[in-house]
Amino acid sequence: MPEQTARASASAWFAGVEATDLIEVVDVRAEPHRMTEPGWWAVVGDFEGRVRAWRFATVTPAKVGGARSWKGPDVGAWTSSLDRDEYANAVEVVRGRIQEGDVYQANICRVLSARLPDEPDARALAAVLDAGNPAPFAGGVHVPTGGAHDAVWVVTASPELFLRVADGVVTSGPIKGTAATADALTAKDRAENVMITDLVRNDLQRVCAPGTVEVTSLLGEEHHPGLVHLVSTVQGVLDRSVVDAPDLWARLLEATYPPGSVSGAPKASALRIIESLEREARGPYCGAVGWIEVGDDGSVRAELAVGIRTFWWSDGFLRFGTGAGITWGSDREAEWTETELKAARLVGLASDVDVGPVPE
Repeated sequence: MPEQTARASASAWFAGVEATDLIEVVDVRAEPHRMTEPGWWAVVGDFEGRVRAWRFATVTPAKVGGARSWKGPDVGAWTSSLDRDEYANAVEVVRGRIQEGDVYQANICRVLSARLPDEPDARALAAVLDAGNPAPFAGGVHVPTGGAHDAVWVVTASPELFLRVADGVVTSGPIKGTAATADALTAKDRAENVMITDLVRNDLQRVCAPGTVEVTSLLGEEHHPGLVHLVSTVQGVLDRSVVDAPDLWARLLEATYPPGSVSGAPKASALRIIESLEREARGPYCGAVGWIEVGDDGSVRAELAVGIRTFWWSDGFLRFGTGAGITWGSDREAEWTETELKAARLVGLASDVDVGPVPE
């Protein structure tokens, strides 16, 4: 694809706005001072650590409507990085590590992939998801291959807030506990949510003023198409030394990344277990997807979602991740079923399967 075409078609869309006219891309962790420059940035972070931001010159209200044709892979074309038996074995390994005292909880994921050789229309898939699985942090970033800047293709229907920054306050909304109905949520789900909420509280304390971090809601139920989540909210006032620092985003990411709800507790131990058990890199799945806006006065607004319920395309494959949090109380068949539940509707939509109307 010629450079001019790639640059012209690059776009990002979140929270009712659309960004076009790509200017540049930066590595946020390597050059955090660049994120103090005024502008609107689309952000995609890989679970493994790399976080990039694309700055766009033009930000306008998102267009409504417009026919775009999406043609995804056949539903039978998807394969999993871990099959049922392999996933069940991973659950038992984690339970063993819990028994040994190495970890309290670890999130074990698998990556679904299907061959899609030609670079697809990200906005077309986004429209399909918006219609069939509306989500509070839906959006996407598409910088086509062949241009002068790093390519990226991510479409998300994330229900989970990783970090919101506004008026000097940072907020996170960890999800732990998923079931088909509210009645199916268990004591294990509630215990897991409390555990991860405490981890997120501890993460935020590393960048917030002493005494300001609080859990403003605990074990709230959120209903999404086909499933129910337990969601808690943690917020704190950013320490003045962090707000004024040129490496603000390096400090925020050092304290909180990757998101606690999709890694585990303690986080360092969980990450080591994840690396030993998972067969494929998660990439944007379980990372961060969203936007950062820096005003001319230096003020910062941002909304980054956890990259769950997220598709990404590269190397001729469309991918989608799904996983579950493993605790001592986990049943390996139930955890596999949870990963199936989380994937079924989204993968069905991407494969043009009739998944039924959006529940009221």
